[in-house]
Amino acid sequence: MIYMKIVLLGYMGSGKSSVGKKLAGVLGIPFKDMDDEIEKQEGIPIPNIFSEKGEIYFRKVESEVLQSILTRPDGFVLATGGGTPCYGDSMDFILGLEDVLSIYLKTPLDVLTTRLFSQKENRPLVAHLKTEVELNEFIRKHLFERAYFYNQAELIIKNDEECVNDTVEKIILKLF
Repeated sequence: MIYMKIVLLGYMGSGKSSVGKKLAGVLGIPFKDMDDEIEKQEGIPIPNIFSEKGEIYFRKVESEVLQSILTRPDGFVLATGGGTPCYGDSMDFILGLEDVLSIYLKTPLDVLTTRLFSQKENRPLVAHLKTEVELNEFIRKHLFERAYFYNQAELIIKNDEECVNDTVEKIILKLF
């Protein structure tokens, strides 16, 4: 039997963790979060990894953890980090596994800006940005760079301002 592994992709603030937890509950499979798995392996919070060891080190560890998780035999829903599919050969790795379904939660720029501005202190990549305008420009540039990777996902789910349940319902309708 092939176990279902669902990998949620999307920019930070797109709802990967919220949607992932709910989706896993509906499907009756475990939920995993890349950031939690990385913190478990490294023994320190993500912001500390960035500040103490740098982004290159973080991306290396992220790639190792991704491969370790996706080669486990059990099924689960995995919320990746926003940059996970965009570094190294991570997207090719995800797409190359037969028992993995990748889903891009495509969230509008303005929705991302609003969500991230209120939580930017907890996000190392955007914590330094002072205004919503600066944040919006940063996200716009990042989305342009990352769209190539995100759009390779097997399913693209538009994740506008609806609630988590609506997004999960859209995914379920595509799965079955």
